[in-house]
Amino acid sequence: MTVEDIATDADRIRRWRAPSAWATAIRPRSLLVAVSPVLVGASLGYRRTGSVDPETALLVLAAALLMQVATNLQNDVGYAVRNADRGETRVGLPRATTSGALSVFEVRVALAIVASVALAVGLALAAYRGWPVLAIGAASLAAALAYMGGPRPIAYTPFGELTVFVFFGLVGVTGTCWMLTGGFDVATLLCAAAIGALAAAALAINNHRDAAHDRLVGRRTFAVVFGPIASRRLFAALLLGAFALLPVIALQSDAPALLLPMLRLPAALTLRRGFVHAESAAALTDALLRTFRLAIEFALLLAVGAAVG
Repeated sequence: MTVEDIATDADRIRRWRAPSAWATAIRPRSLLVAVSPVLVGASLGYRRTGSVDPETALLVLAAALLMQVATNLQNDVGYAVRNADRGETRVGLPRATTSGALSVFEVRVALAIVASVALAVGLALAAYRGWPVLAIGAASLAAALAYMGGPRPIAYTPFGELTVFVFFGLVGVTGTCWMLTGGFDVATLLCAAAIGALAAAALAINNHRDAAHDRLVGRRTFAVVFGPIASRRLFAALLLGAFALLPVIALQSDAPALLLPMLRLPAALTLRRGFVHAESAAALTDALLRTFRLAIEFALLLAVGAAVG
């Protein structure tokens, strides 16, 4: 072994141990987006049945967090493999793999570990609820890996927002409620649509901001295919559509407490106006972060309303 080999190994060990590098790849702040559907689904399950099993709830939460970590790791390494961060039009947060903080091999090993642990959690849940849990888990993991992986990544199509709506809303909320209580009602489905819409709104504003760069590297997102006007309309429809569902949910459930998220409607209207007039990447990034915060606040208020109601 040469001196150069020893130096290379030492550098690799250093990078493996660098918390900031892994934080860049895992993106801890984004994990709250995975918590929201579980929190809402569990609260709605409690409202329906009067109780939820805390151990099962923790397993569902662990599965959701693992899926989000897997998604983030796959995105990080996927951009590097496809050289999708090239060019001077690149905006947004840095990526650990493309910046050289972590190697493709290291991130893929971490991804394999996370996927294996997620599978183990899925098997534990399947022992409680049966084979449908495996179907839900397999579909969720496949979507997580396919978003920026495979021959035709979802991130390279106009269907990213739809994928987020389905898995962070419909699957996340109703799946949680079903796994904890053995069923769900119409109110759960409507709440799932609201949570999914806000999660998709965050992706819509992210893709709107990155449209110029995405077009350069061959990504055909909704914003690239349909243009900025349609992209703004999509964001507004997703953002305000979540709030429009609240009166329907409250009436259908005869539970006025489920209107609690309406307290954040003024913030949503301000956010929409700010997004329409935002032009710089910094302003759009700020709007993106505010959308994430709004989605989490909406979920928290909805969960409180469900538990109180």
